[in-house]
Amino acid sequence: MTCDLCSAEETTQFYAVTGGPQGAGVQICTTCQSQIEEDLEENHWRCLASSMWSQEPAVQVLAARLLMRLADQDWARDLADQLWLDDETRAWADNQAVADGHADAGGHVDANGAALATGDNVVLIKDLPVKGAGFTAKRGTAVRGISLVQDNPDHIEGRVEGQRIVILTKFVKKK
Repeated sequence: MTCDLCSAEETTQFYAVTGGPQGAGVQICTTCQSQIEEDLEENHWRCLASSMWSQEPAVQVLAARLLMRLADQDWARDLADQLWLDDETRAWADNQAVADGHADAGGHVDANGAALATGDNVVLIKDLPVKGAGFTAKRGTAVRGISLVQDNPDHIEGRVEGQRIVILTKFVKKK
């Protein structure tokens, strides 16, 4: 069989993709399975550039979740920005990310109360003067691939006008 994620031609096994329809899952190779359960080897997961476009929602959800886990890599953030999921599939992917601890459930939330996760895209809802940088980040500015400040649920980090800045979560909304 062929692995749904990396397209390796080897024996595959069923991997349940939780948080969605009952019994949803994918067929993956032992390499993908072991990496999902342990630390991700970033170069192996470059295969997500093609598997994220699968017609199967379970494959799309698993690819989205893996890209969230790899959000510290520029290439993974770029792929996550390109990935389009319908609302139901996006909710499935995001819901499990919160449950798995890849988002700080109950901690990092936007101005509307939506949970924020590493790699999310947000929009500023207020003009924010950036101390020490000499500019104002304007309302409506998109901030892609945010990082969560682990010890403070009121802060996230992101790039605005090429500068990495800390932003209060109460001044952003999730895209």
